[in-house]
Amino acid sequence: MSNLQHASSFKDLIVYKKARQISKQIFELTKKFPKEEMYSLTDQVRRSSRSVGAQIAEAWGKRRYIKHFISKLTDADGEQYETQHWVESAGDCNYLSLEQVNILISDLKEIGRMLNGMMKNANKFCMDKELYLNEKIKDYFTNAPD
Repeated sequence: MSNLQHASSFKDLIVYKKARQISKQIFELTKKFPKEEMYSLTDQVRRSSRSVGAQIAEAWGKRRYIKHFISKLTDADGEQYETQHWVESAGDCNYLSLEQVNILISDLKEIGRMLNGMMKNANKFCMDKELYLNEKIKDYFTNAPD
């Protein structure tokens, strides 16, 4: 892992790239779902898979606040779990083959492991301490003690 370059944008993150890739795969696979699933299963699995990358992007924007960063990564992880559910549901309905389900679930679990690694090492992703906001309560209240 030491030979990985520092990410200057969320778009540089391997986990973000993998999330986008799986979202595209799901979009292509769901084109073959029955029309009656358009506003239910198809919509749900597409939205949850797209949300993984969106939550990672939001987390990147919250790096100034380590707890917010972790919170958004937790949301991304929740979305990948939701996507696992919808993928398995599509398999149960025989809209996806067992092989397709297994590949997607494996890829989603990998994303989950990467997100958990980021959460455990959040300090390596968050901004330098000099850039953290260090506000005092007196900045917000007129009767606050100095």
